[in-house]
Amino acid sequence: MIPLNQNLNTLQRSQIRVYTNLARQTPDCAMLTIGEPDFDTPEAIKAAAVAALKENKTHYAPNQGTEGLRKAVADYETARGNATKPGQVLITIGACHALFTALLGILNPGEEIIVPTPGFGLYETIATIAGAKTVPLDVTKTNFQIDADALNAAITPKTKAIILNSPCNPTGVVYDEASMAAVKAAVLGKPIFIICDNVYNQLTYGESCPDLSLDEELKDQLILCQSFSKPYAMTGWRVGYLVCPEYVMDRLLLLSAAEITAVPTFLQDAAVTALTTDPAPMREVYAKRREYVMGRLDAMGLRYPKPEGAFYVFVDISRFGMDSAAFCTRMIQEGKVAAVPGSCFGAEGYLRLSYCYSDEELEKGLDRMEKFVKRLPLNANQ
Repeated sequence: MIPLNQNLNTLQRSQIRVYTNLARQTPDCAMLTIGEPDFDTPEAIKAAAVAALKENKTHYAPNQGTEGLRKAVADYETARGNATKPGQVLITIGACHALFTALLGILNPGEEIIVPTPGFGLYETIATIAGAKTVPLDVTKTNFQIDADALNAAITPKTKAIILNSPCNPTGVVYDEASMAAVKAAVLGKPIFIICDNVYNQLTYGESCPDLSLDEELKDQLILCQSFSKPYAMTGWRVGYLVCPEYVMDRLLLLSAAEITAVPTFLQDAAVTALTTDPAPMREVYAKRREYVMGRLDAMGLRYPKPEGAFYVFVDISRFGMDSAAFCTRMIQEGKVAAVPGSCFGAEGYLRLSYCYSDEELEKGLDRMEKFVKRLPLNANQ
């Protein structure tokens, strides 16, 4: 056999998909695994794509994205307080491509990125491909917020970036002002990037969501990654964007063009319409589902950090004395309900429940989960 890129040797398939597939192979299993809105894409967005096709917008788009969408993104970001020029915007194949382009573009072999953990597993995958190292910053002991002393201890001469995902996947936690202040104090003026993964920032349930992408002092160090998937129910469209300083764009654009050439032209017309679409109706539904799920978990006596955004709950299962993979496997096989192990996100003793499912599916899944946990013996050490 001919050797491959050795950086790929340790890569594994997403455990989110593994447990989702296990559930699909289990007859009559309730699914609470995938973070995909159960809503269809709004009609106006679909109509914009159809109109673009009828206008024969089926040719190559510019590598950086169409002028119309880049301006729309710049206007949207500026309106929310992040002063942005169209030249700072790169249209991408979803936020995953934005993250891949950002991290592969800044990381050299041997360099490090700090990831508050639990966190989305894709960050480590991309760093591994780049030959870099992920440094987990455990936030489970600090109320899922970033501790300044722990962050400063994690920074080394090899640190190249810290990733902020707020609201966070898998916890739904929003980093507070103290967490953001700790990050700013630790990196301001240093050769360290802040990567803001903001894919859930339109799906928050509190009054505020502190956001360092709005901080003018950090502009030269900040790369924003965003997606149309979550707020506009456009997961299958695969459209997102990246915003960065112009000196960074010069190189990242070349990398993106080599990866994908460009995002399909007619999809970009639809994305322009999406930016004028209010996600509030969907957010209100998620908020009601969140209250229902929290009430059910409270009745089961299960603990979790209160989710203030996204559509996940990160449930503490340490009292049952099983690792999270074993717990989730048994819950599928014996309880007929599927969740994702916390180990998938770097935090043992938890599982992630998604509540972007129908009310009926949530009720069925939580009924079964309640019956399953009632049958389990508790860990004597808990």
